[in-house]
Amino acid sequence: MTEPQPHPGRAAEPGAIRKRRAMDISIIGSGSIGGTLAEQLAGRGHTVTIANSRGPASLAELANRTGATAAETAEAVGRAQVLIVSVPSGALPGLGRTVEKHLPAGAVVIDTSNYVPELRDQPIAAIDDGLPEGLWVARQLNRPIIKALNTVGAASLASGGRPRGDSRRIAAPVSGSDAAAKRTVIALLDEIGFDGFDAGDLDNSWRQEPGTPVYTADLPLGQARKAIDEAMRGDTAAWRERIRSTAKRQ
Repeated sequence: MTEPQPHPGRAAEPGAIRKRRAMDISIIGSGSIGGTLAEQLAGRGHTVTIANSRGPASLAELANRTGATAAETAEAVGRAQVLIVSVPSGALPGLGRTVEKHLPAGAVVIDTSNYVPELRDQPIAAIDDGLPEGLWVARQLNRPIIKALNTVGAASLASGGRPRGDSRRIAAPVSGSDAAAKRTVIALLDEIGFDGFDAGDLDNSWRQEPGTPVYTADLPLGQARKAIDEAMRGDTAAWRERIRSTAKRQ
């Protein structure tokens, strides 16, 4: 697929439309992350299609507010150059069947999700036994994915974008095996005011899972890279145990 064109000169302020090739971006999921990305990407000139499990009628207000187009999931998947998946883990196996049938070859798939056992998601034995979440998602969708934006909270995603070079600019790890796809994702993050950086392949994407030092820490680039290096396999397991304890108390 054609990648966005490089941005000449100094980056524009977040919110400005830059002169580069617009893309067809579909977002599955209309929660705080999906809705915020729809607004930000449509506002920068991309053609954004949104879909969820409840159908287009449920997305009328979001579409009107963001400038995105509401569609059925199969239609949204079928028109995507970039497909952003922002749904609970339990929805991924069903979505995988739609992706297999409708997603164009060469489309970039971005997974923003996090596994939240008991409190939101049903237990997933493979992940609990140590499989990185990104690899599990790739298996459900039966497509290569790029793991990104799972470390940035909704509030920071909505209001934390800053110009390139700003010392307070939040950095976000980008993991996957396809170097060209990662460059596309990093370019999109740059447009919305974040420093995406290559964090390796999906085998090592556990380093950006919940509970690790980079997760929702809103770190600048140098510190975020250091946090990725300092992550330990037990960080996320401990976070999940805290989540399960919280769920039991409710």
